[in-house]
Amino acid sequence: MKMILPMLLLLFAFNAMAQTDADAKANEEIRSKAAEWVASLNLNDAAKAQRVTDVVATHLKTIRDWNNTHPFTTVPAGINPRTGEMLSELDRQVIANSAMPKSIHENLMNGLRKDLTEEQVNAMLDKYTIGKVAFTMKGYKAIVPDLTPTEDSVLTKNLELAREQAVDYKSMKQISAIFEIYKTKNEQYLNTHGRDWHALFGAYVKAQKAKKAAQTSKQN
Repeated sequence: MKMILPMLLLLFAFNAMAQTDADAKANEEIRSKAAEWVASLNLNDAAKAQRVTDVVATHLKTIRDWNNTHPFTTVPAGINPRTGEMLSELDRQVIANSAMPKSIHENLMNGLRKDLTEEQVNAMLDKYTIGKVAFTMKGYKAIVPDLTPTEDSVLTKNLELAREQAVDYKSMKQISAIFEIYKTKNEQYLNTHGRDWHALFGAYVKAQKAKKAAQTSKQN
């Protein structure tokens, strides 16, 4: 018994040191990512770049820690009241993360806007969401070639709202889930303003399949 206790204490200390090292490495990786994003802005002001890097790194760490300490299991299993379907693990994780204090998001946005222009702020949000606004708008314009300026503006605004909301979520699956909410709003907007999204999307898919078949036939 006298031998077991010291061994347990030693094992506990070793595990604690290993966890500390892992946490330090994870924090270093987050810091490096934040610095890389900020470097892309070419601010030419070391003090400003340092402040913005601090803001971004702090947000990334906060989102990670909240996600890790509030797993999907903290949200009871149940149904989505809109669809009647059972909530998925992703649904429950998104719900858990959406319960974060609003101050976390406000600290990020206020911190960015303190030193950056609105265009630069958007560039940082694009880094976090891997350019989903531009990518999705490119898809809309391919599916609806005659998109009007008003439609373009509405769709873009919704995606920009999605982008800002999505930066409070950790994984790309969670970020994509937030964008899906606003993509649905965009499709509903088109449907209620003289468009038939289902028909437009179907025609686009059909055209893409025909194009691919023609290319394959040409190669053969």
